[in-house]
Formats: sequence, structure tokens, C-alpha cells
Amino acid sequence: MKRIKEVVVVEGKTDTSTLKQLFDVDTIETHGSAINKKTIDLIKTTAQNRGVIILTDPDGPGKRIRDKIVQAVPNAKHAFVAQKDARGKKKLGIAEARHDAIIEAIENAVTFEESEPSLSWSEFIDLDIMGNKAKRLYIYQYFHLGYGNVKTLFKRLNMVGITKAQIEEALAKRQ
Repeated sequence: MKRIKEVVVVEGKTDTSTLKQLFDVDTIETHGSAINKKTIDLIKTTAQNRGVIILTDPDGPGKRIRDKIVQAVPNAKHAFVAQKDARGKKKLGIAEARHDAIIEAIENAVTFEESEPSLSWSEFIDLDIMGNKAKRLYIYQYFHLGYGNVKTLFKRLNMVGITKAQIEEALAKRQ
């Protein structure tokens, strides 16, 4: 069983249980949207010593939890499971996700950094991604950036340092 060096931040006990089936891993549970200062402080300390990977549910509350953590720990790694891969019979979440999707998400965790833009807004517009949801979803998936709207995609592409040429290359593989 593969050991994960970083501590994975998840929403609850069932997420921890699912991860422990797949990896030798330590987790911090946020207890859903009720994440408190004590938990944030634990995540901060852990990030300084071992590093953290945020793996929240691919829904609105999961995004809000991720955003709270990022405010406190901007250098955290991010792992994303697509909604289509995290749908159970009655619920949407990491505990319901396909195991191969979780493994892929952890193996492709990314770190976002504020830096010089790798992609200008005009280059982004030239790629004809804005009006084409299928292309946008493909780019999110190809670069393991989770899911969001057009502005979020632009921001995440820049935070990861993806260039127009890399996006064009990815789109060429799609066709």
C-alpha cells in the first residue's frame, strides 16, 4: 500500500475510511462546513511540518471548505475528484467516489502559486474555451484542476503556470 507523505484534509470520517482502504495515509477531518479555528490551526501546523493535500467533496460546501483552508494555508496541495466520479446512489462525495478517481486525484495533486501570469486574458479568449463548456471541462480534467466557472479556470491555469501552448497541445489530443 502506497504511503502518502502529506496529510490529506477531508470532510469526514467516511472520507478517511475510504482513503485508508487505498493508501497508508494520515488525515485531518474538517467535520464538513463546521470547520473551526482549532482545525484550521492544526492544518497550518501540519502544512509547515509535513505538507497537506486538500481533498474535499466536489460540491459547493466542499469548495467553501477548500477556500477557507487556502486562506490560512496558501501553499497547500489540491486534489480534485470530478463530480461524475464522485456520485453515489444518494450522495455526492469523496466517500462515494470511484477508487481509481481518488488515486488519480492524489497522484496528480497540484499546488497553486500566485506569480506572473503564464496566460493572458486575450490568449485565453483566443483558445475558444469560454463559450465551449465541453472544452472547458476537458481542460479542467486534463490538468487536474477540479471544476469551476470560466474565471476560475483562467485563475487556476495561471496559478499552476500552464501556458497557451500547453493548452493547445492538450486540446489537440482531444480531437
